[in-house]
Amino acid sequence: MLIGVDLGGTNARAALVDKGRIIETYQQKLSDKYSLEGTLEQLFSIIAPLTQYNIKGIGVGVPSVVDAERGIVYDVVNIPSWIKVELKQILQDKFNLPVFINNDVNCLALGEQQYGQASPYENFVAIGIGTGLGAAIVIDRKLYSGMLCGSGEIGYIPYLDKNLEFYSSGMYFETFSTSAQAAYLAALSGDAVALGIWNQYGYHLGQVMKVIMYTYAPEAILVGGGISNAFPFFESSMHQSLADFVFPKMLKKVKILRSNLENIAILGAAALVPL
Repeated sequence: MLIGVDLGGTNARAALVDKGRIIETYQQKLSDKYSLEGTLEQLFSIIAPLTQYNIKGIGVGVPSVVDAERGIVYDVVNIPSWIKVELKQILQDKFNLPVFINNDVNCLALGEQQYGQASPYENFVAIGIGTGLGAAIVIDRKLYSGMLCGSGEIGYIPYLDKNLEFYSSGMYFETFSTSAQAAYLAALSGDAVALGIWNQYGYHLGQVMKVIMYTYAPEAILVGGGISNAFPFFESSMHQSLADFVFPKMLKKVKILRSNLENIAILGAAALVPL
């Protein structure tokens, strides 16, 4: 059995994984992202109950650049206290188990490739939309990580007065004095204001899709992360914003799919552990 960990900008989740199945899960909302010691203790607390089983290793996805070989995490934008964290060594010392670290959206891509909708595709891009925005690139069925697993950080590309991440992640909803979760629940009840916000959001996410298609020309784009739950509310406007894409043949062929497995990033993190 394996432990998969998904560290997000808002929540940390850990799960016991056996042959691609989630057996047991623990989750905590990060209570003080400005405290390295505090966030590490929260991470320990959700992993510890799972170590009672016969565990072969721990795989961790983190929302930042990573030296995957050494297991060092750098400059986590949405967790300010994580500037340089030797996470592999810290967790190995704590739990006496092999530990493997990678970018969280890379883990999303690995999970989709092994267990999800990306399995038929040679070349695809996975995007994670939640507290922030990140992408993972798979070329010829191999994850392309770049230096420090830094490929796919398209959220920081300048866009309008800020960047793509601001307009296509949870940050965007702060503009309307709400959150993505609140806007999602309101949209479920038919609230016209919330539906309008999601319509605008879809337009901006469509611009992200254009960047991906112009840059990588993938067969498919997989949309995951917490905000993807609201996919039905922004799918139409997202496609409308793609109408002026310069290469209509490419636009017609590319598949834009919503990830439909809730814990796919955890499964992908567990898949970092070699069997």
